[in-house]
Amino acid sequence: MIFPPLVFLLMLAFFLLAVFLLPFLLVGLIGEAFIRLGLSPSMIFWLLILTLVGSLVNIPIYTMESREVVTEPVINYFGMRVRLPRMTTRHQTVLAVNVGGALIPIGISAYLLLKMELCLGILITLGVVILAMNRLAKPVKGLGIAVPGLVPPLLAALGAYLLCPPELRAPSAYIASTMGTLIGADLMKLKEISRLGAPVASIGGAGTFDAIFLSGVIAVLLS
Repeated sequence: MIFPPLVFLLMLAFFLLAVFLLPFLLVGLIGEAFIRLGLSPSMIFWLLILTLVGSLVNIPIYTMESREVVTEPVINYFGMRVRLPRMTTRHQTVLAVNVGGALIPIGISAYLLLKMELCLGILITLGVVILAMNRLAKPVKGLGIAVPGLVPPLLAALGAYLLCPPELRAPSAYIASTMGTLIGADLMKLKEISRLGAPVASIGGAGTFDAIFLSGVIAVLLS
């Protein structure tokens, strides 16, 4: 299933944000912490772009019975706008996994965890983000689970800055923010999806993708 997690203008803004970071990555002003872990400046940039492009792809994994599917063309949540895909089946919600908002961040986080030295600070920060997202995540009728996009990366960045060694702050912030959002908001709220009338509920997709993408941007800036 291919459809964007946000309306076109917001997707374009995220793309321009990634392009804006490229010169700073290439001259080494940011990204140093990731470079030490084996991620080159160009690789960091392309991971951001792949996250953005991958957000268009949703892999269906399960179909659940739902209340009558909401058919409004655009859903608003926390200042973000999502255009819903057209579905022909009523009373069913397709549960999917978003490539850019779930699979790629999980892969990057797993790589970083294998490369870095695990510290207590990252576990505490991850736990705080999971708890906060579970409390702040809002079920939105017709959409699924939504979170305020700036809260997870900023909370993770603050926790990493206060609790982690300088060389681990950026990767710790990325892991805590992305995994904290996916676990605290998407996975721990799955049982609520069938009651929201969403045509498609995508883990890491609409509702949480803005937080996932901004996690990467803020983590790069933090490094």
